[in-house]
Amino acid sequence: MKKWIFVLLALGMVACSNDDGVDLPDNPNPDPDADVVVQNFMWQAMNLWYFWQGDVPNLADDAFTTDEEYTAFLASESDPADFFENKLRFSGDRFSFYSDDYTDLTNNLAGISRDNGMAFGLVQFSGSANIFGYVRYILPNSDAATKDVSRGELFTGVDGVTLTTDNYEDLLFGENATYTLNMADITGNDIVPNGKEVTLTKEENFQEDPIFLTEVFENIGGQTVGYLMYNRFLNEFDRELNDAFGFFASQGVTALVLDLRYNNGGSVNSSRLLASMIYGTNTEEVYVEQQWNDFIQEAFTEEDPDALKDFFASAVSSGVPVNTLNLDRVYVLTTRSTASASELVINGLNPYISVIKIGTTTRGKNEFSLTMVDDPNRPGAPFIYTPEREGSINSENSWAIQPLVGRNKNSVGFSDYDEGFAPDIELEEDLENLGVLGDPNEPLLARALQEISGSSAKRFFEVGMPAEPFTYSGMFTSLKDNMYLDKDIRLPERLLKNFQ
Repeated sequence: MKKWIFVLLALGMVACSNDDGVDLPDNPNPDPDADVVVQNFMWQAMNLWYFWQGDVPNLADDAFTTDEEYTAFLASESDPADFFENKLRFSGDRFSFYSDDYTDLTNNLAGISRDNGMAFGLVQFSGSANIFGYVRYILPNSDAATKDVSRGELFTGVDGVTLTTDNYEDLLFGENATYTLNMADITGNDIVPNGKEVTLTKEENFQEDPIFLTEVFENIGGQTVGYLMYNRFLNEFDRELNDAFGFFASQGVTALVLDLRYNNGGSVNSSRLLASMIYGTNTEEVYVEQQWNDFIQEAFTEEDPDALKDFFASAVSSGVPVNTLNLDRVYVLTTRSTASASELVINGLNPYISVIKIGTTTRGKNEFSLTMVDDPNRPGAPFIYTPEREGSINSENSWAIQPLVGRNKNSVGFSDYDEGFAPDIELEEDLENLGVLGDPNEPLLARALQEISGSSAKRFFEVGMPAEPFTYSGMFTSLKDNMYLDKDIRLPERLLKNFQ
């Protein structure tokens, strides 16, 4: 992963004493002979950082009166995955997850995965366990880009086996590096196999470029319109994102269509940069503000309340000035796959400019996470992963957790969008007419251009077969719909006495 942007939370480092108002109980210690190394790491990290720590009785500071009681609790689930899910996770938490390989997880957060380059959605047939897939887009320089397959095509089977709700994970997301899709057509109201086959091979360590398309359309109601399809918030590509906005500025773009329909999230800082490229670079204006669990929130606000605020940016991490369009409105294309950092851009911009959402309701994910590994001695931030400390991670424990540790609210305090953002202009994607991405006749883009033009001659958009996936390929990577906080966090010394 690229080195993270270090924005030090300005918290005074105060020596632990009986007069500082904080009296932390000693952390319990498991029996060193018990096989609970992973479970112990998970509990310690969640007890300190988890957003819902105060709502999970097992994570209470006084949950265990003896080390023996604590050891028995850790050993109550032999599988760390079951332990995380059954003993630590809050019932209302939809998004925290784990990985048995932190290298795989951190690579995925950088957009690196085992991938054939075909992004797709999966739809269940009404009244049946059978499902079918539809191609959303093909990544450049991937295996799929060399094959006869394109956006809008359908498939009903893999290797001659009909896809169902019981087998699709093994067939499409299993250990098999290569599989053959059995393609299909829409005939009337039916999805019918057409005999075409497409064989795809997953490439190890494939890295997706999230800046999928940039286009400029001239004379749209007298305006020059920029179009950006951005499919993940990856801080490794912040410079390239800034270059795209430099291109828009050089072309005199006065309106922007931001296509986030398939963007399921990523870096909080990249979302801040994108918002700055759209709206402006006033570093005294708040983009979003973090909320943590009660214990950590109190510690932060006691020292410096502004430490929890992320302001609009004037430069990317390399120090290069942000290329901004200084717009007073933006048109955002959305679907149910629009999640986390994508929704953060919408929420963060809402107090400042008009955000016109076109498509369908977004996912509704407003919490951020941190990657945690078995590194309790990391200065200032126990357990939080950073590549510089790879050699300090417990060599006997490769597990990582990605717990939700906070929630972002915008500059007017709004963060309540668990149900997602409803569109201002509703238009579903149509399996009978998905269109070509970036083409002005593609329905969602065409609807946005129509709104920008203000033309009295309105095109009628009729949806014949709505695309209503129950899941999609992006949900089977470690990134999923995760939003992660990429800033250096330093807790006050007085909170860390258990980790010294």
